[in-house]
Amino acid sequence: MKNLSIIFVIVFVSSVRFISAQTNTAMYISISPTYGANVVDLADSSFLTNDSNNLQIDVLKFYISHFQFLKAGINVLEEQNSFHLVDASDPKTLQIIILNKQNIVFDQLDFYLGIDSITTVSGAMGGDLDPTKGMYWSWQSGYINCKLEGKSKLCSTRNNEFQFHLGGYQSPFNTLQALEFPISNTEHIHITFDIKKIIENINLATLNHVMSPNNVALQLSKTVSKAISIK
Repeated sequence: MKNLSIIFVIVFVSSVRFISAQTNTAMYISISPTYGANVVDLADSSFLTNDSNNLQIDVLKFYISHFQFLKAGINVLEEQNSFHLVDASDPKTLQIIILNKQNIVFDQLDFYLGIDSITTVSGAMGGDLDPTKGMYWSWQSGYINCKLEGKSKLCSTRNNEFQFHLGGYQSPFNTLQALEFPISNTEHIHITFDIKKIIENINLATLNHVMSPNNVALQLSKTVSKAISIK
């Protein structure tokens, strides 16, 4: 009887663990900042793209928000308080875990590049939306959706620096970008942010400084959205 009791306990515990695993399914979203085929390592201050222009990336920060999971075009799961600040210099921000407690099946992921207008006009908040993160304009223009900074000998600026701070939530310069991707692997979603796709569409000799909402920021935000992919 003692052996039977032990077997019963083992089976019961295993069953509980199995049920728990099935009802607390986690989806893992990883973000990889790259320059073409090369992973960007901002921890290495000497990181260069090794191109003829000695391009160096110093800062890459951006918001992704409002995660929605769809099946056949219908929203079946939505992350609550969905605001994530991705910082290429901080590995902890490159991993996002979202619980799918009911193990809901989906085939599409939608999210924003940036922070929506409703959140913006609600005022600066805490967590990843805290102004101390350096992604909020204090002069009432709201959140900076994306920061890209670095150096290139093409720039005639001081220290050959370029700075792109892209934001703005009011028409006609609402820079928020809505993205959608088909999903095949629902347990691990890998987002790639390819800086090369941005740089190769900018003439750094003539455009190297954007720091406020305007048409240039709007067009650059569209370019940045095309640098994001899921494979």
